[in-house]
This record gives sequence, C-alpha cells and structure tokens, in this order.
Amino acid sequence: MSRRVVIAIDGPSGAGKSTIAKAVASRLGYIYIDTGAMYRAVGLWAMRAGIALDDMHKLEELARHSEIEFAAGAATVLLNGEDVTGAIRDRAVSDAASKVSAIPGVRRAMVDAQRRMAEGASVVMEGRDIGTVVFPDADVKIFLDAEADARATRRLEELRQKGQDLAAEAITREMAERDRRDSTRADSPLVQAPDAVYLDSTGLSIEEVQEAVLRIVRSRVSNGKEVVR
Repeated sequence: MSRRVVIAIDGPSGAGKSTIAKAVASRLGYIYIDTGAMYRAVGLWAMRAGIALDDMHKLEELARHSEIEFAAGAATVLLNGEDVTGAIRDRAVSDAASKVSAIPGVRRAMVDAQRRMAEGASVVMEGRDIGTVVFPDADVKIFLDAEADARATRRLEELRQKGQDLAAEAITREMAERDRRDSTRADSPLVQAPDAVYLDSTGLSIEEVQEAVLRIVRSRVSNGKEVVR
C-alpha cells in the first residue's frame, strides 16, 4: 500500500506559499491544506460572534468547536459547512487571523485539526510552523521566502486584482508588522526548520518556483518519479 506523504511549506506572507502549494498539490494529486485559511476562518467566526480578539479562553473554545474542511483538487474553504472562501480574504479578517493565531490555545486546536486532516491522505500543507511544530517529521520541508519589496509588490497586486487599490506604503507597513508578530510570538513563531530547504522566490516565475519545489520532492520521496501517492 502507498505510504502517506507530508510536504510542509513554511514562510512569511507574500512569499508565494499558497500559489505554489496549490500547484504542487494539483501536480501530485495531494490534498492542499492552507493553514492560514484555518486561522482566518476562526478570526471570521470570532468577528461574527462578537468575541474580543484578546479573549483567549473564548477563542480557544471557538477554535475547538470549529469544523474546517478542504477537499482534494479544490480551493474551497468550508467553516461549519459554509463556504467562506471569499469572506476570509477580507483585510479585517486577515488582521483578526494574525491576532488569534498568536493565542496558544487556538494554535493547539488548529494543530490538532491539521494533524487529523493528514492522517489518511498525502498532503501539501503551508503555513508558518508546519515543519517545526505541526509535522516536525514531514517527508519534505521547504522554507519559501522572498525579499521584502518583492513580497509587498505581490501582495499589492493580489489586492488590486480584488478591486482593493491601496498605497504601497500601507501594504509594506502591514506586512512588516505581520512579520514581526509572527516571528516574535511566544508560541510557534515563524522560523526555518533546521532540516528545511531554503528557497528564495525573488525574481522567479510561479512555474520556476513550482519546478524547484517538485525537484526537491522527487529527490526526497519519489526516486525521480513525479507522482507519489
């Protein structure tokens, strides 16, 4: 029987994790799990429920009772059965997600959920602590990074495509604050796992980064073959 494979892709905001993880999962036939979307879903639910974003106890309970689902071959995010794929990309939800993700109890709840998702299937999971906390024994670990200016430009273009025309300076400030918050939080900070492969995507096309990741995967788990199931 084919063994389960876990590919962990970590890195800061704007490095291209989501785009690359989706593409790699599609190529390999794995389930793509956007852990950032999970925190966004919790943040969205907290906002809807009127729960203060510093109420650690209530937010942990909320996270424990949330049912977040992904499906193979789809980018849809379901929260308690509702499609929230678009709703969780709102800027206010992004800020809420960054705050709730710093709460240890919420992170524990999400880590438990992430591990359950990967119990019966091969996955490509991206986030900020996948290779260090969620799956320290992942078959493949990649730390995807890019220069700050390149990350800010990508984020700005993404928002403009959604009709949100914001100043570059504002995006740069927001990303710098997000990086600071993610890297300095006490629980599961954003750091590169010692055995992760560092990949700088600055100046590379999506296709070039995708191929680089696939080469790493082949070298680690597939003996040169493209698909590992």
